[in-house]
Amino acid sequence: MPHRAVTTLAHASGYGNRPRDTFLTKRAASLWSDRAVPMRRAILGAYTYAEFGLVMAGLLPFIAASNILHKGDATPRAPGRWLRRLGRVSSQLTPLWKFSIEGQAPADIDHKAYVVVANHESTADPFLLSHLPWDMRWIAKKELFKVPVTGWYMHLSGDIPIKRGSAESVKEMMQTARDTLKAGLSVMLFPEGTRSPDGNLLPFKDGAFQLAIETGTPILPIALAGTRDCRPKGSRWFGDATAVARVLTPVTTAGLTEADLPRVRDSVRDEIDKHVRELRMARPSNFPPR
Repeated sequence: MPHRAVTTLAHASGYGNRPRDTFLTKRAASLWSDRAVPMRRAILGAYTYAEFGLVMAGLLPFIAASNILHKGDATPRAPGRWLRRLGRVSSQLTPLWKFSIEGQAPADIDHKAYVVVANHESTADPFLLSHLPWDMRWIAKKELFKVPVTGWYMHLSGDIPIKRGSAESVKEMMQTARDTLKAGLSVMLFPEGTRSPDGNLLPFKDGAFQLAIETGTPILPIALAGTRDCRPKGSRWFGDATAVARVLTPVTTAGLTEADLPRVRDSVRDEIDKHVRELRMARPSNFPPR
């Protein structure tokens, strides 16, 4: 039979169209899948923004009332708890994020102060850290306190502002932190000073370790992994993420002097970095490679 006739017969029977039909079907499915993922993220991202806004608006009167009622307290424990409630509730209501805590809190942390330090991956870090079961007062850059709503929460909760590049602001912050530790309330800092742009730890600054050594306060390191997927630096959108905070072994500072600061700082950084690597290796499908 001539080749033209075979070809015509094949097309007439529909047999000749099957490979192309299969290709088109797979291609269409692939295009739909490619579009469905961004669409899902856009829908859930919009929901998350709305949910965060509603939770913030709903809890704002309570933290404001708590601030007024506890104005005379030596340490702002009660208002700070409302800020952590905000972080817990809002992060639990979004289907995009799954948070967990590993490790054991020190048995005496409810009445003994610690200088708590953690690596800084994302603006979602405070939401994850709000799941830690103890009170602490945050030290954060002063610009954050000027942001509408979130800045109001930070001010009302009693967090401690610091203005970068201002020696006077640093001095005030250190004195407030010393008073807070003396009263038995832990303080929380990100010793990198800013969010890591790629997930790799930046060099640690001296401030947290100077504070701990000067006051003889133990350091409590925490390793964070996965929050970079929640909201990477420079991004205005939310992403799917499974993130974990691992509480590490406290580091004593009793008897240490300023000469010990570089060793303690670098040792704590190395320990946090080791655990961040372990957490990412344990969940390769959820955490970005380093």
